[in-house]
Amino acid sequence: MADDLLRLTVLGSATPYPSAGNPCSGHLLEGGGARVWVDAGSGTLGPLQRHVGLDELDAIWVSHLHADHTADLLTAYYGLLYADVRRPAPLPLYGPPGLADRLAGFLTNGPDRSPVEAAFEVHELYDGHHVRIGGLGLTSRAVSHGMPAYALRAASGDRSLVYSGDTAPCPALTRLAANCTLLVCEADSSAHPPGTEPVHHTPEEAGDTARAARARRLVLTHVGRAMQPAEAVARAAARYPGPVSYAAPGDVFLAG
Repeated sequence: MADDLLRLTVLGSATPYPSAGNPCSGHLLEGGGARVWVDAGSGTLGPLQRHVGLDELDAIWVSHLHADHTADLLTAYYGLLYADVRRPAPLPLYGPPGLADRLAGFLTNGPDRSPVEAAFEVHELYDGHHVRIGGLGLTSRAVSHGMPAYALRAASGDRSLVYSGDTAPCPALTRLAANCTLLVCEADSSAHPPGTEPVHHTPEEAGDTARAARARRLVLTHVGRAMQPAEAVARAAARYPGPVSYAAPGDVFLAG
């Protein structure tokens, strides 16, 4: 891949569990010479390896600690430490506070804590966290999901891609996505139950966020099982004038 491209390959977009043909949330982000696994939901490690091996990844970035965004970190751990993967150092892993202990809680089977840090070089995210990986800049902002959760803006040259993670509409996401080339936004909710605090976007709200942010293009992901993707796209398009697509597994989106 040319270093001046910014590309997102959809590994999966199902919620809250994989379907027969669609893993949970996971993406391969490529840009600036870097390759980053963005969210590691159930079933995404398999399709990831069609494109890049664990020994070739530059980093992993995780939006929040729900299993449909993190579960394949557990099997990646075994691959990194106990199989055929060879790396000179632990794989950098960026995620919410408590990620290492959460993984260790699942992986530890005896009196000694599993050596999570031998597989992953864990960096805890915070609001405004920024890191450069090769020529790729990653900026994380805290968003509204009822738990520590982060959206991501990736930039390479004059191209930018924003991934919402899981979140209700919130000013932080709109600001992060301002004038982005491509906004990948969740649309899990068909409607918010009365009297509850929203933790997801509806398709209409995804369209509103994209319009308010002046994003050039909107891709819907994490579409709830109560909706067909075509319905979600139509509902978002009623509120946003730009191109709207659905993040089907295997799809590739270029920012630029």
